Amino acid sequence: MKSACSIRPARKGFTLIELSVVIFILIALLSMGFGMSKSIDKWKKGKEASETLRSVYTAQRLYLADHPTVAVNTLNPTMVAPYIPNGTGNTVPTAVSLTNATLYARVNVSPPIWTTSSGGTSGTAYDPSGSSTDSLWDVGQ
Repeated sequence: MKSACSIRPARKGFTLIELSVVIFILIALLSMGFGMSKSIDKWKKGKEASETLRSVYTAQRLYLADHPTVAVNTLNPTMVAPYIPNGTGNTVPTAVSLTNATLYARVNVSPPIWTTSSGGTSGTAYDPSGSSTDSLWDVGQ
């Protein structure tokens, strides 16, 4: 005689709803990762620009140490370039903005700033971080 309460075998596998939830979570995590990677790329560009500008600042200070009677506002890139610490030759290094435009170091101000004007002696400051003291896109105060 069979009992009214039969034991069902344990089910194996996942239901369609469980699989859908797992796939949805994986897609959400991937999309968050891709969004964060864009922010990280922006931060990397800013950090590289800051390090490059710091080397220009060092070159500016070294030049002024060798030529103490020269005023900062009379400096130009050809005067500062030989003093770049990483041996870039006779040119002041450039950087790339967030919109992939070339940025040039303005060397006749201290600390130097990034500008979109070539020549190294004019233009307004480029700093998309919004702060001139955060040392991102700038040397800081």
